[in-house]
Amino acid sequence: MRLATVEAEGEERLCLCSGQRLIDLHKLYALYAQKVGRLAPFEKKLNMMQFLELGEQAIIAAREVAKFAEDFLSETKVSDARRERVIFAAREVRFRPPVPRPSKILCLAGNYVEHITESGWKQARKEKTSPWVFMKPPTTTLIGHREQISLPRVWRDIDWEVELAVVIGNSGKYISKEQADRFIAGYTVFNDISARGLQLKEDREPREWDCFFDWFHGKCMDTFAPCGPCIVLKDQVGNVENLPIRLKLNGEVKQDSNTANMLFSISEVIEFISQIMTLEIGDIIATGTPSGIGAARGEFLKPGDIVEAEIENIGTLVNPVGEEN
Repeated sequence: MRLATVEAEGEERLCLCSGQRLIDLHKLYALYAQKVGRLAPFEKKLNMMQFLELGEQAIIAAREVAKFAEDFLSETKVSDARRERVIFAAREVRFRPPVPRPSKILCLAGNYVEHITESGWKQARKEKTSPWVFMKPPTTTLIGHREQISLPRVWRDIDWEVELAVVIGNSGKYISKEQADRFIAGYTVFNDISARGLQLKEDREPREWDCFFDWFHGKCMDTFAPCGPCIVLKDQVGNVENLPIRLKLNGEVKQDSNTANMLFSISEVIEFISQIMTLEIGDIIATGTPSGIGAARGEFLKPGDIVEAEIENIGTLVNPVGEEN
């Protein structure tokens, strides 16, 4: 089951994704309730965060509705369903990030050995090291499918990084890797856009930590966290740690790997992060990028580019590139 957050006719809607159709979950459930005589848990309109907070109750109900949707679409003319504003064509809506307002976006650096090598870093033995985790500000970096990546005025060399993202479904701290799956709601596609060149102050006096903070600041610019187009529930993905992952720039493949090549597994990442901070419902964990970044070949994003980040069984996140206003 795939769930998306979209804006249609001026309203934010939680939708089931069915090919190029978006089905308003609240309106569909109202039709379903008329048939079965039951309203909970969707008698009130829910956003994605509220859906995740309801947990298994909401997922079970959504599965019932998804099955009803198949019958509904076979019995009802699509034109009639659209007229009733139950179904929208993908071209009619504005995709928002699947979780539009998460409390945290947590990202991994150097979680694919091939990317570590192309970046010129020295790879320590896994048992002698731990994940590198950083954060992006969610309210200003996060954008959805088809929304514009804006190239900022004060930075240069803007790069791409396709990543598998985990969406947290239960809050917790000190989570063991054996328990980690219980805290996952699903998965989505993430693009960790990164500025490689600083242009804020060319004549600054060098300091010891400049390199690290330049790198970190380059992760935090507005629109630098495209995410989506949907969340796929964890039991619908298959083996999440053996999925082809790739990125295309203007139709040309730039990154092509597999999530099997991650250094730290998803469960190990959750265990590590939850030792530092409480993971909350709706948090997004981007699990690192494979090789093929632009910096390795001296190629960077420019206005007019189209970036396609794709993970098999999850979806394709497409974003145009333009100048910052």
